[in-house]
Amino acid sequence: MTVAAIRERLHDYISAADDKQIKAIYTILEDQIVNEPYDWSEDREFVAELDGRVRRYEAGIDKGYTIDEVEKYFEELKKQRAKRSTV
Repeated sequence: MTVAAIRERLHDYISAADDKQIKAIYTILEDQIVNEPYDWSEDREFVAELDGRVRRYEAGIDKGYTIDEVEKYFEELKKQRAKRSTV
């Protein structure tokens, strides 16, 4: 698994974690957290991942979505959830 993939999975986990889990993670990592900001442009593996995504998009392998398409998709999901919660 690439560092970029690990970073994404951790980000997703932390975004969904409850307060107790966040505090536990912070306690484990507290001594390793530095105050210097992360410079993604210096992370060769991450930049390579982004470059690969751009190449796949430009080659027509991966599809891109406009913000309007994404917003419409989420509105549809909200409507579907609302229908299910009233049943």
